[in-house]
Amino acid sequence: MALIRTGGTRDLRVDFFRGLALWWIFTDHVPGDVLEHYSLHNYAMCDAAEMFVLLAGYAAGLAYGRTMDRQGYLYAAADTVRRAWTLYIAHIFLFVVFTAQVAYSARLLDRAYYLDEARLDILADSPYRALLEALLLRFQPNFLNILPLYVVLLLIFALALPLLRRPKLLLSGSLALYLLVAVDGLNMQGWGDQDWYFDPFAWQLLFMIGAVLAYRPLPRPRVNWPFDVLSIAVLAFGLVVIFVINVHPPMLAAMPSWVIRWLISQDKTDLHPARLCSILALTWGVVRLVPFSANWLRSRYAAPFVLLGQNSLPVFCSGIFFGFMVRLGLEYSDDAWMQLATNAFGAIAMLTVATLAAWYRGKGRAAVRQPAAVAIPMEAHSD
Repeated sequence: MALIRTGGTRDLRVDFFRGLALWWIFTDHVPGDVLEHYSLHNYAMCDAAEMFVLLAGYAAGLAYGRTMDRQGYLYAAADTVRRAWTLYIAHIFLFVVFTAQVAYSARLLDRAYYLDEARLDILADSPYRALLEALLLRFQPNFLNILPLYVVLLLIFALALPLLRRPKLLLSGSLALYLLVAVDGLNMQGWGDQDWYFDPFAWQLLFMIGAVLAYRPLPRPRVNWPFDVLSIAVLAFGLVVIFVINVHPPMLAAMPSWVIRWLISQDKTDLHPARLCSILALTWGVVRLVPFSANWLRSRYAAPFVLLGQNSLPVFCSGIFFGFMVRLGLEYSDDAWMQLATNAFGAIAMLTVATLAAWYRGKGRAAVRQPAAVAIPMEAHSD
């Protein structure tokens, strides 16, 4: 596809897997979608959120690290803050659209539980306070908590940018903050008695790992098999845990109490170590099995996911909107034909948004490259 950026140094693996994460986020947000059973969280102790944050850190380290090298820290930090502001504006726009969509559907279909599930019912009691808290990112309805996390992670990254040149120090400080969360429960305060669903002080570790991997790639070990074995062991352990908890829960009751507590405390909010190890094991597997020059990444089969990944912000925002529409369709009927029709609609709609976003980006570049028009003086008229 001509709209896909395939520069010589561009890593299409990042685009492909970010697009795959966006698709999984879409299916995971639709109750009753059969494709949800094929999402990552069914096979590993992590899900699309970990993929998205790791790849967001990778993209940030690549883009703003290069800017820092070329133009200095101040310019790179300014670009990082500007991107955070863009995401903030996108979140507020998405909040307004999603709130209107859910509220209108709840009233039209007489389904008040839509508001309860999305945590939008509070708007009826304190609408003005809710709007203020939404602007402050303290009020985050369900499904609308990933962009606030991304905004804060970018602001933290803007401060930490100089440490990209000292990756050991950066990762040590990031790990220390992550451990502080585990010990002290440090988190951003939400509205009322609820903290943020994604604790940015914990998730920043995954973001920083991605940034370091992009800016200062670690040398490949001379011997790979120990890491292969460790990654396989981590992923296999995750499959066992998923089987015990989701498929055969009676096995859980027969285990020691400390094992039960550990298994059921795989907290997503604080990025539980098992989740962190799982996404890092998957990352190692991708690096080992999918080379940078893999031909299939440039094939027509990978192109849709690559296109989604290269236009992640508009695709994510529209995916929330389209996902609720798909939910309405599946509540009307969840037979095979409706499953096929609604998922086809979601895929086509998200690809359309990605295509339009890519076209507008290319149109803008073409306008920049176009030479300035030469003014032709009008012919003089003789009397």
